Amino acid sequence: MTATKDALKIISNETKNSINQLSIVTPSIYASIFTKFANNHNLDIEDEKELAKELMVMECSNLTDLQTQASKNAIQLSENTSRAITAIKEKDEKLLNVVLKETEELRREVEKLKESVYKDELTNVQNRKWLNDLFLEDDSQTLKEEGTLAIIDLNYFKLVNDTFGHVIGDKVLIYIANQLRKTKCSVVRYGGDEFIIMFSKSISSAKAITSLNTIREDVISKKLKVKKDSFRVSFSFGVSEYKAGQTLSEVIENADKNMYEDKIEIKKRVTGI
Repeated sequence: MTATKDALKIISNETKNSINQLSIVTPSIYASIFTKFANNHNLDIEDEKELAKELMVMECSNLTDLQTQASKNAIQLSENTSRAITAIKEKDEKLLNVVLKETEELRREVEKLKESVYKDELTNVQNRKWLNDLFLEDDSQTLKEEGTLAIIDLNYFKLVNDTFGHVIGDKVLIYIANQLRKTKCSVVRYGGDEFIIMFSKSISSAKAITSLNTIREDVISKKLKVKKDSFRVSFSFGVSEYKAGQTLSEVIENADKNMYEDKIEIKKRVTGI
């Protein structure tokens, strides 16, 4: 099979899922794992260089567009600030109203820009950059405030991909992400089939567990259909309360340990798909 964008996306997702458990990934390790999955799909990657160039140009173009828009917004904001100061000094209400209207429009554009940077492209929940920028101190990578974190991992997700294909696998991820939104808290796609939920400090671990258990029971009770076939999905989760100043990795590790125990129990109830 010749390399295409869709084929390379499938192989890339499989590679990312595979290396999630590795503490260190060098370029050669990534290349060997990628090649293994490419061979499994009988994908010819000899002509991959030209397609890679095309993808690189496209990504660079998107990045350039973001930088250009951010620069325009910064310049516009600076100009509006100067005009607003002038309007206030001269008590020019007409000019001030114009500046306020322009600034409100600029604020909406900035929000759209932030959304494109912070949203996971597939599931439309938040991404890891959003988590790092909003919850972590820049210098120490520690959490700014206290709260409760939950880590969620889909069970038998590889089996879903292997049985029904990656298009269905993507739909399952979107479905789970939408279910997790029912917590009304911040949902982050952390890795291939892993999500994190950042609960506020007003929500204890006990409340978070109750909420996720309710959502999971609803998920398990439903059958997802693929043509004439149907299957069930489930997820396991671990919850950990945290204090300001703790490292994210420490909190995730604590939640991960709790999830391991949960996974043993849930797999007794839900076997395979």
